Amino acid sequence: MGAGQHESCARQQSPDELVRMSPTDSLIRVVVPGQDLLAALVGPRDRNLRQIEAAFPDTEITVRGNEVVARGSRAEVVGRLFGELVRLVERGQTLDDTVLTRVIGMVDADERPSEVLTHEVLRGTRGRTVHPKTAGQKRYVDAIARNVVTFGIGPAGTGKSWLAVAMAVRALQAKQVQRIILTRPAVEAGERLGFLPGDLMAKIDPYLRPLYDAFYDMVDSDGAQKLLDRGTVEVAPLAFMRGRTLNNSFIILDEAQNTTPEQMKMFLTRIGFGSKVVVTGDTTQIDVPNGRSGLHRLADTLDGIDGLEFVHLGAADVVRHRIVADIVAAYERNATQRGGRG
Repeated sequence: MGAGQHESCARQQSPDELVRMSPTDSLIRVVVPGQDLLAALVGPRDRNLRQIEAAFPDTEITVRGNEVVARGSRAEVVGRLFGELVRLVERGQTLDDTVLTRVIGMVDADERPSEVLTHEVLRGTRGRTVHPKTAGQKRYVDAIARNVVTFGIGPAGTGKSWLAVAMAVRALQAKQVQRIILTRPAVEAGERLGFLPGDLMAKIDPYLRPLYDAFYDMVDSDGAQKLLDRGTVEVAPLAFMRGRTLNNSFIILDEAQNTTPEQMKMFLTRIGFGSKVVVTGDTTQIDVPNGRSGLHRLADTLDGIDGLEFVHLGAADVVRHRIVADIVAAYERNATQRGGRG
């Protein structure tokens, strides 16, 4: 690999400006504006470069000085990939194996990872910044921002609850709402509430714990406890929503697949003025008795309502361990095959 000397560009270029196509369109040159950026792109001992080469085996990739040259049937895609990677590194993104895999997948799907991964949802009190990690997650947070009611439907690990809580905290900090209400149905997943120790709140606490955990990740412990003590943040089972009108609130209904149709109607009719609602659920994990889920065919029922949107997340949006995405994909394939035989 050559080590040509050059100066960094004063103005950040867009990914498209970095890519130079040859007349035959089978050879692409990407100009990397800075040796430090080039080193971050290829990775230690060219690890990133090898990962990219493995993802595009039919394309020859060569690094010459401050240029990356791609030649082959998918040279244009590789050129766009390096243009996006340059933009990400310029904005401080670290390219590890996981991030690089996501970026390759997004570019392959004709998406813009430089717009997705650098979109700031929330800057937490611990200095941690919350960003969407996939194009699906970006669509999800955008939908929450522009709608009154947003449904986030998808498997475990897609960030449905996490991002909803982040958007709620952001709305509270911006004084767009006066309080946050986190709720979910207390439906047993193979266990019985009656066997748990304590009073009613002690019994339902395990069901609400994931919402507490997400909230405490966004706000420091002292601040979170003060918000809970003042009632600015309320965490309660769905049954506690009956008969209320929720004004100027950011309301999250989690695990909505475990509502009944009657409970879902009750919840959606609690929405008051100045409020925003996010409903999350995974239709593959229904524990409600008799399988009568409030999410079943709900999109058909609510079709055409302005200010309401369904966002579907899938295996490509899973941001937990790689094996979780593989498991989700396997279940999705199995469900598709069963549907085909039906």
